[in-house]
Amino acid sequence: MNTLQLIYEGKSKRVYAKDEDTLVIEFKDDVTAIDGLVKAVAIGKGVLAARISAFFFKLLNDAGIKTHFIEYDGFRRIIVKKLEIIPVEVIVRNYAYGSLLRRLPIYKPLQKLEPPLLEFHYKDDDLHDPLVLEEDLIRTGILSEQELDFIKSVSLRVNDILTKFFESKKLKFVDVKLEFGKSRSGEILVADEISGDTFRVLDENGNHLDKEVFRRTKDAGLLLKAYLRLAEVVGVSVDGVFSSY
Repeated sequence: MNTLQLIYEGKSKRVYAKDEDTLVIEFKDDVTAIDGLVKAVAIGKGVLAARISAFFFKLLNDAGIKTHFIEYDGFRRIIVKKLEIIPVEVIVRNYAYGSLLRRLPIYKPLQKLEPPLLEFHYKDDDLHDPLVLEEDLIRTGILSEQELDFIKSVSLRVNDILTKFFESKKLKFVDVKLEFGKSRSGEILVADEISGDTFRVLDENGNHLDKEVFRRTKDAGLLLKAYLRLAEVVGVSVDGVFSSY
């Protein structure tokens, strides 16, 4: 993999071109909060995020959800299909939390949302990923009406699969951020990652096993402990997480 071409580096991942149809996503140990204003390094976090993402992508693939995931290298990289990423973040909320409470504080914290609430955010760091309407996505040509309906349907299916899985582990699945991309043929697939960086889950005592730990404490060590606990509860091996450090 030494000959891979770096084509993008973000706050938490590097993306390399493997060939014209395949990319390699490398998960970094960097962790950020408040749009990147708070930064830290959590040694081992990249491996855990890659391993947990691989686990959940496999879970979705096995359930018939089409994703960009191909394989996991056993450490901090996943191999994925090359897609044209759609500049929309889809948030599926099962409980009122985070920015929803700030936007509309008449919701009660952790109020059950039945059915789940779908939100769409335009992916733009300079604009802080603003909330947008479905009509915005259609009228600007970001998505057709049919594409939007498909993404909504898949997002709710993904949420249902993950909700049932976490319930089986006695975890409360609060919300998840999903991203999608288009293949050369125009097929829409679930993309990016599925880890504690992109979802919130609470254990039986109401403790976060996700990035919310860092958002609240700014402590990378506590974040790492939460991710190790998440892996343990989910059933993801932590063997070798620190072996190359």
